[in-house]
Amino acid sequence: MTPADFAPEHFRWHFTEGVATITLDRPERKNPLTFASYAELRDTFRALVVMPEVRAVVLGGAGGNFCSGGDVHEIIGPLTRMAMPELLAFTRMTGDLVRAMRACPQPIVAAVDGVCAGAGAILAMASDIRLASPEARTAFLFTRVGLAGADMGACAILPRLIGHGRAADLLFSGRAMSAEEGLAWGFFTRLVDADKLADEADQLARTIASGPAFAHGMTKRQLDMEWNVSIDTALEMEAQAQAICMATNDFGRAYEAFADRRKPEFKGD
Repeated sequence: MTPADFAPEHFRWHFTEGVATITLDRPERKNPLTFASYAELRDTFRALVVMPEVRAVVLGGAGGNFCSGGDVHEIIGPLTRMAMPELLAFTRMTGDLVRAMRACPQPIVAAVDGVCAGAGAILAMASDIRLASPEARTAFLFTRVGLAGADMGACAILPRLIGHGRAADLLFSGRAMSAEEGLAWGFFTRLVDADKLADEADQLARTIASGPAFAHGMTKRQLDMEWNVSIDTALEMEAQAQAICMATNDFGRAYEAFADRRKPEFKGD
């Protein structure tokens, strides 16, 4: 399946010039997730592994909000009536969405506006780069509904982004992190006025898409793999990764363009 043919049921999809834009589109409910949309998002990010035409992804929400998390009536209610095997199947499926986001080679740019809560905060966290409007409010509010902050990798990934103490603050309290806090703590790369947020995210994704796709995929992979290794191991991993990138045609093109004093045209091979 090509990006142009892809037609998801539970969110909007737009593809142009190497950038796929995924827009959660239930604005009347602040874009909550359902069992079906969780699964379709997981399957979409898995499919991106075999969509080389897609070189970067933008993830956002419609109607001035990012995502309010799991739908109260379509997910939370049914979960209270499930037995343990069903509950574990659900939590493993939501974790698989994060795995798929981290495993797809394309960098993911999250455009966060308004409400970004629960699983929505996880979607932002699992992205590679996060832009936000000043109105963004990000809450890992699992404790507010009697659950652990240990959800969809939050206890592993969030401390690496903002530090252990700040992550503990958010995961124990369930309070909203303001956009300004998120920027100061390194969760967000920059703040952008809401009316310019989508354009800024798209422009950033286009810039990434114009770069060496194979090498970008290598960078993303190494950023994940090197969390749990020694510096010595990381140095060897990066030596091998960079040697592989040096064998690509994009590397040769970059040298030729530099020698000719022109901008390189990367093709991802």
